[in-house]
Amino acid sequence: MHMKIVFLDAATLGDTPLDPIKALGTLVCYPYSTAAEALDRVGDCDVLIINKVKVTRALLDAAPSLKLVCEAATGVNNIDLEACAARCIPVRNVAGYSTESVVQETFMHLLSLLGNGPYFDERVKSGHYSAGLLFTDVSRPFIEMHGKTMGIIGMGTIGSRVAAVATAFGMQVIYYSTSGTSHCKDYPSVSLEELLTRSDVVSVHAPLNARTQNLIGEAELARMKPQAIMINMGRGGIVNESALAAAVDQGTIGGAALDVYESEPLPADSPLLHTRHPERFRFTPHTAWASVEARSRLVACIARNIAEAHL
Repeated sequence: MHMKIVFLDAATLGDTPLDPIKALGTLVCYPYSTAAEALDRVGDCDVLIINKVKVTRALLDAAPSLKLVCEAATGVNNIDLEACAARCIPVRNVAGYSTESVVQETFMHLLSLLGNGPYFDERVKSGHYSAGLLFTDVSRPFIEMHGKTMGIIGMGTIGSRVAAVATAFGMQVIYYSTSGTSHCKDYPSVSLEELLTRSDVVSVHAPLNARTQNLIGEAELARMKPQAIMINMGRGGIVNESALAAAVDQGTIGGAALDVYESEPLPADSPLLHTRHPERFRFTPHTAWASVEARSRLVACIARNIAEAHL
């Protein structure tokens, strides 16, 4: 059977070649689709690929030929799984493709904050260094990771790799299990309160669910060390953004780095974008998953999911 494959938000993968998917049938790509546009675009598709577009009952009703839904990510919270199951339409996601990408971005942010990277870069580019009398510039602190404690919230595949890299930097690692299972025996499992109190860096690598929603708010941030850094690479909604903006701005904690947000894209009126001390923050626009290599792995995995469905 010759398949028609429709990708409703292909722009989320940028310029990543989609050849492995094209080889399986006729691929029709739309950069972005609103809910209304999506209804008009799935009428004769056999395979639907989506990243963040919502797969609702209405969308499924508009796609009578649909035989497979492929999530171009790990999380499937944008898909009505019950409705798919009722129609005997399998849903396939992709896991593990972005681990190294997310780990690298985690440490990019941490190194930038501890080393005041943008500040010192500008000191040289602006001519301040050239105009000075000293061979060095120590006008801002530069903090070592060695000997510090990394507290990881969510010790899954990504959290475990973050732990290994942190250990290579000479950090002590502790973690809090958001599921309560504490399956990882390589590092001490502690309570959330102990993790927040002891850690110099808190790095979030957990899914968003009932246990993690608003897990870190004003009271939790107040437990942290004044110089501690909060990193969220998991999901927006785990760390309360207004509380975090206030805590960093007021010096309750030392800094924060975020790749994920409660609402994406980040609203222009977000308190995170209106702080007195923007130098204490590092942001990326939900790109930690998206290294060139990770996107290529993702496409290959989507193609494999389609091929293995034997449609």
